[in-house]
Amino acid sequence: MKGGGIGKMSFQDLKGKTVIITGSTKGIGLETAKLFKSLGSNVVINSRNKGDVENTVKVLNKSIEYGEAFGVAGDVSEYNDCQKIVEQSMEKFGKIDVLVNNAGISLIADSVELRPQDYEKVLRINLFGSFYMAQLVAKNMIKNKIKGSIINVSSILGLVGLPKRAAYVSSKFALIGLTKVLATEWAPFGIRVNAVAPGYIRTPMDVKDTGTGEYTTEDIEGRTPMGRYGESYEVAYTIAFIASDLSSYVTGAVIPIDGGWVAYGGWDKLLKQIKSKAKP
Repeated sequence: MKGGGIGKMSFQDLKGKTVIITGSTKGIGLETAKLFKSLGSNVVINSRNKGDVENTVKVLNKSIEYGEAFGVAGDVSEYNDCQKIVEQSMEKFGKIDVLVNNAGISLIADSVELRPQDYEKVLRINLFGSFYMAQLVAKNMIKNKIKGSIINVSSILGLVGLPKRAAYVSSKFALIGLTKVLATEWAPFGIRVNAVAPGYIRTPMDVKDTGTGEYTTEDIEGRTPMGRYGESYEVAYTIAFIASDLSSYVTGAVIPIDGGWVAYGGWDKLLKQIKSKAKP
């Protein structure tokens, strides 16, 4: 596990917590699961693919001695599957302290040609699934008097638009709005609801999108003020911070993890001029 200078001592309150992470067999979800388990949390691994879930659980339990990984396969776009994830998590660990709504899919298509079924599929996974899971977990937390933390993984495309991403942008903007509503409603119960908005992170999803030919690695590095992609562990540590008592007064927040992408409203030529001044 990478992670700069942040030490495990900063997250001692996460030891023994039960953390559900949807879409956690690869990318940001997997890196987040590794981090929480290394901090002593019990982690519920989820994916639609049962084989991927079983393999991830096996690898995590073998490679990281702290905490315990437990798997529940299920499609978060289906309410019954969400119920199964929550119920089996409770049966295994007896409580749920943290939910990370990470499961999501991308779609690049011209809006005029975007098929209704494809638009709906993206929203069902990225938005509906996050609401289903949040609602079910919150009910459980309220019933058991757990002062928990729910973290929704949105995107910088929940803050700005980008051509050919109508479905994805719709889902991620809506997820930020949902975050603020739930944070307001559930604060009296001690449940905090926040969102992170990753920029371009090196993940299998990005590899797939890059493969469409719509953009290149150089395009992203050139557009990002920090001049590089983000790494999954950088998102994972931010999620851990939001889940921990270190952020006990933070709710309804949206935290970009984007190397300055959203902060920069200029154009490529100007950014190149700025970067050239920083070169030795």
